Amino acid sequence: MSASELPRESLSQRELRNESGRVLRAVSEGQSFVLTNGGVPVGKIIPLDAAAPSLTIARPAKRVGGWAALKPQPLDHDRSMADVLEELREDRV
Repeated sequence: MSASELPRESLSQRELRNESGRVLRAVSEGQSFVLTNGGVPVGKIIPLDAAAPSLTIARPAKRVGGWAALKPQPLDHDRSMADVLEELREDRV
């Protein structure tokens, strides 16, 4: 049985503060804890060598179009800023 399969004990912030030595010994022996603050779970304390939880891929990603399909537009350096502003103002009317 690996560390990720062991039952996790709930551990309050106060218990962690007051009993940190016991908690660190337990973690080094493979035990995991769910850290709570005011009874609300806020994190996990697990051994470093615990296997990371694997994510199941339900379907592979298929990206079509989007930003990758856009091509850069050449800049028109011959136009003045006044011409560009005038063109933008025409769109508002």
